[in-house]
Amino acid sequence: MNWRNFLVAALVAAALWHAASQWRMRPIHPADGLIAPADPLQTDLPDAPPIRRGHWLLTPRAHYDITARILSREDYYIDPVSDLIPEDLALGWGAMSDNRTLSSFEITQGGRFYFWHANELPIPRQEVIEHSANTHVIPADAWSQRQLKRLRVGQVVHLTGVLVDGVRDDGMWIHTSLTRSYTGAGSCEVMLVEQVETL
Repeated sequence: MNWRNFLVAALVAAALWHAASQWRMRPIHPADGLIAPADPLQTDLPDAPPIRRGHWLLTPRAHYDITARILSREDYYIDPVSDLIPEDLALGWGAMSDNRTLSSFEITQGGRFYFWHANELPIPRQEVIEHSANTHVIPADAWSQRQLKRLRVGQVVHLTGVLVDGVRDDGMWIHTSLTRSYTGAGSCEVMLVEQVETL
């Protein structure tokens, strides 16, 4: 096989792999209604010992249990913290899990933020803020990493784990939010995910 044929074969294989990946990760379209009605559960962990994850030392801040609809997901490979946090999930619960609310929104992610836009808000702005969040997810082990990689937009997922702050050996740091009541920089949860269940 000459180099041109090899290049064509490689491009075709890459295109097929990309198409298969896109199909496998296509969004799910659930029925109308509050498909994730409950607020997250959070319990402080004031005396929990630190957790070593490679070059990172994580400080547990709270146990976190959330059942939410996946509004968007974004994978990261080369940003400053992708060695620890390979994926972000934009999650919605309560009214922000209902198609009838979400149909008014355009939801995107990028640069470790979650963005929403609506020409006319169907619910109060503060309710949007308090019922959705961008969550930086850290897989606790190989099993949770596989499960997180399979999550699709539109699914309802139940995640349990720990909200953490972290410091890398070179001084890079991350801090988790401990409240859902505000937005902007610092408002994202940083979650060490120990259990993943799709509902």
